[in-house]
Amino acid sequence: MPAFQYDGRNQHGEALSGRIEAASIDAVANQLLASGITPINIDEAVEKRKIWSQLNLKIGGDKVTLVDLIFFSRQMYTLLKAGVPIMQALRGLRDTTHNTALVKIIEDIYDSLDSGLELSVALRRHPKVFSTLYVSLIQVGEATGGLEDAFQQLAGYLDKEKDTRDRIKTAVRYPMFVISVMVLALFFINIFVIPAFAGIFSKFGADLPLPTQILLATSGFFIDYWYVVVAAIIAAVVGFHYYTREGDGRYRWDRYKLRLPVIGSILFRASLGRFARSLAMTITAGVSIVQAMTVVSRAVDNDYIGQNILQMRDGIESGESIARTAATTGMFPPMVLQMIAVGEESGSVDELLIEVAEFYEREVDYDIKNLSVAIEPILTVVLGVIVLVLALGVFLPMWDLASVMRR
Repeated sequence: MPAFQYDGRNQHGEALSGRIEAASIDAVANQLLASGITPINIDEAVEKRKIWSQLNLKIGGDKVTLVDLIFFSRQMYTLLKAGVPIMQALRGLRDTTHNTALVKIIEDIYDSLDSGLELSVALRRHPKVFSTLYVSLIQVGEATGGLEDAFQQLAGYLDKEKDTRDRIKTAVRYPMFVISVMVLALFFINIFVIPAFAGIFSKFGADLPLPTQILLATSGFFIDYWYVVVAAIIAAVVGFHYYTREGDGRYRWDRYKLRLPVIGSILFRASLGRFARSLAMTITAGVSIVQAMTVVSRAVDNDYIGQNILQMRDGIESGESIARTAATTGMFPPMVLQMIAVGEESGSVDELLIEVAEFYEREVDYDIKNLSVAIEPILTVVLGVIVLVLALGVFLPMWDLASVMRR
């Protein structure tokens, strides 16, 4: 239904303006007159949202982010909880969303529901936005009549996920900045500083020590074959991206990430916390444990851990307990295994899994707060090695030149 912008005056002669959705200008005028407002001017409203969406699409803002998904889930929960029909809720979200990609997805969901499909089926048509975990919980919510509760659970889960990711990004920002500065410094020294020293050394004909010869050879290679270096870097980045995108390459990279110094343990525990919370959420929603394991294996965002979860699922299918199958993976410490075993015995696995998730989240939070302190010694050693190489390569021949000049 089109929207119209109006200007008018009320019974006291006061100027009023506003926006009304109606079938035509005449319908707007009749509605205003019925409200005691005399219309002066009525024009079709400019769709600012569409203008913003087109601009957003041109500048590349056509990706549905985690923030957009949280907003969608929270708004759907609020609207459904208030008793708003799902079709009307989708229309409202479509009209208030600025992200072009999300608007198109909402429109597709609306059309799918209008054609008779279920909401979970409509969401499954967009796997890059709605994960298997998301769709599964919505499907359970539809079957049990608790769709708004499913949206509430998902909003809370995604909110915690965003918080963990943001804290990890904040913690690694400082070391990444230091590493970037060191790389730029080495680039500047190789391109501008060392060639200047090379001219001085050749002029006096002094014998150059081995570190200086290595630096000069490296600098000469960068200057003469810079295009080879650039091409090699681009090829390495593209090759790494394709190798780690799926299959065996992604599995190996995901396993290697968990073994990285300092940061690897944080990523590992964050993934285990995500596993525990998502498994608890699916069990609470009424999903069978075997199906929940399959769904959660794709939600942890790590192929190595996902394969271990599938191994647990196979053990549970053959009659083993959750605690026993978890022990065979070697991923969980004894305390966590004991908590899972207690949960199985008491029939409250979901509650104990929430405690496991909170345990890992507290550990991750503590490690993130101390990440900069843990990384500083490593950065100091690396920086010291770089300074030592430059000192040996630049200052040693300068001392030799001073000796030659004195003689």
